Amino acid sequence: MQLSHDDVRHIAKLARLGLTDKEVDKFSHQLSDILSYAKMLDEVDTSNVEPIAQITGLKDVFFDDKQKDCEFTDKLLEQSPMDIQDHMIKVKSVF
Repeated sequence: MQLSHDDVRHIAKLARLGLTDKEVDKFSHQLSDILSYAKMLDEVDTSNVEPIAQITGLKDVFFDDKQKDCEFTDKLLEQSPMDIQDHMIKVKSVF
């Protein structure tokens, strides 16, 4: 699969990368080679292979998101240089 220079420029724009014409030419060839190499996977016979979602057998462990009392809470809040509101540290707005 050969990527055109316009394809590379579009990908670069989506990634917010500024590329020179020389870089566009270089990446056009490199990305085309990578895609051609990956295309070989289409030829692999997987008819006797069971589909799997993951191979380790490990499962995610979730804990309840509950507030826990701590004997040091009051001492820590007293030492905070930030404003305290309703027994919590008030942080600056992100947006």
